[in-house]
Amino acid sequence: MKIYTKTGDQGTTALLGGKRVAKHHIRIESYGTVDELNSWIGLIRDQEIPENAKDILKNIQDKLFTIGSMLATDPDQKPGKAGQSLIKIPSIKKEDISLLEEEMDRMNESLPPMTHFILPGGHTTVSYCHISRTVCRRAERLASLLNEHEPFNPDILIYLNRLSDYLFVLARNLSDFLKADEEKWIP
Repeated sequence: MKIYTKTGDQGTTALLGGKRVAKHHIRIESYGTVDELNSWIGLIRDQEIPENAKDILKNIQDKLFTIGSMLATDPDQKPGKAGQSLIKIPSIKKEDISLLEEEMDRMNESLPPMTHFILPGGHTTVSYCHISRTVCRRAERLASLLNEHEPFNPDILIYLNRLSDYLFVLARNLSDFLKADEEKWIP
């Protein structure tokens, strides 16, 4: 299979299901930003961090591929037999959201309470977490806009919202693990 098809040379791309849309369509912006987020998370996973964190991040990357696939699917896709879509894509489930919440709770147990906003930085790995968090927030904003026009599984928005929180807590947790100082923002 060739990686280039030349079908997008005129500024359009195909959704799963075959429908063609402009490459700047909000649906493409949404799943493209999820893909960008997935790449940043891969960069965090490549750092010297605890194996448990790497395992959770790999799970998150898998879920982001699922979200990207869900967002890349033509919303007008005709249902197949027994109401099933002709395109088989896994889904985001409540358990996926719960895993993020449980991990945040676990990490927070050993962290000092927050008394101020924290400036991103202190260590390259921590900064990668903050960049990922902000890309996640952008993905969430774009997906929210798409959802206003073409509604989709509401668990996607919940997952992205929770994931940005997770990335913030992970940044704090890795600051502690790496013995990096958290610099408080004091206006």
